Amino acid sequence: MSKVDAGAGTTPSPQYLAWLQRQRRNRLTVRGSQLALLVVFLVLWEILPRAQIINPLFTSYPSAIWPTFLEMLQATPQQPSILVHTWATVLATVVGFTAAMVLGIVIAAALWRWDGLYKALDPYLVVANAMPKIAFVPIFYIWLGAVLSIYGMSLAISLFITILMIYSGFQGIDPNRIKLAQTFGATKWQILTKVVLPGSVPTLIATLKVNAGLSLVGVVVGEFQSANLGLGYLVVYGSQIFKMNIVMTAVTILAIVSSLMYLAISWLESAVMRRR
Repeated sequence: MSKVDAGAGTTPSPQYLAWLQRQRRNRLTVRGSQLALLVVFLVLWEILPRAQIINPLFTSYPSAIWPTFLEMLQATPQQPSILVHTWATVLATVVGFTAAMVLGIVIAAALWRWDGLYKALDPYLVVANAMPKIAFVPIFYIWLGAVLSIYGMSLAISLFITILMIYSGFQGIDPNRIKLAQTFGATKWQILTKVVLPGSVPTLIATLKVNAGLSLVGVVVGEFQSANLGLGYLVVYGSQIFKMNIVMTAVTILAIVSSLMYLAISWLESAVMRRR
């Protein structure tokens, strides 16, 4: 009996039930492996410094992160609460991420619409994407100031790869679908909105996943240089005064923020794919 028959109100076949069980077992195996890797990493991180196999001055301990976080929740005259630092980083990441996606889609659509424009800009886009963006940090600081330079770095790191990925997705649309739309008299704008964009949803989701990490990297790199607020600033500040507890706490929060962004995009992907 097929899976369709099983879902239509009839009794599921033994083969279908066995398939479901294998799927659940595979999911549990994957989740268990992921959890085991995390546990092993944390245990080694805790044990190796305490055994003096590695210098604890350079690594801190996992057990010190939670007390450090609780301590940093309290604002002081020298430092605001760690929640304020976290919010500053998250806000800049979301703004840079959103701006990169919007601009990337618009520019990629323009390149798809005017092939001559793409041929003229293609080498510059490739070179701009390949350049080490960290070189722009002092330039953006001079041009934009301490705050806006962070947003500029987030956008610079994620924009060009966004354009190239989305344009590649547009180009990968089945040409027969475009010809069919042209046969019915569709304009370029109608083809873009009714055929190309809907057909590029998987590419857009993949770009979202890439952009989430790149935007966060851009914000943290910008905060290294110019900020007095944010998790990137805490990493630099903690390393300057040799308080690795602060550094590792900030890095752990960055990992949590990155994971939450990934989970949100994965949920969006599942919701969109169910409707397709």
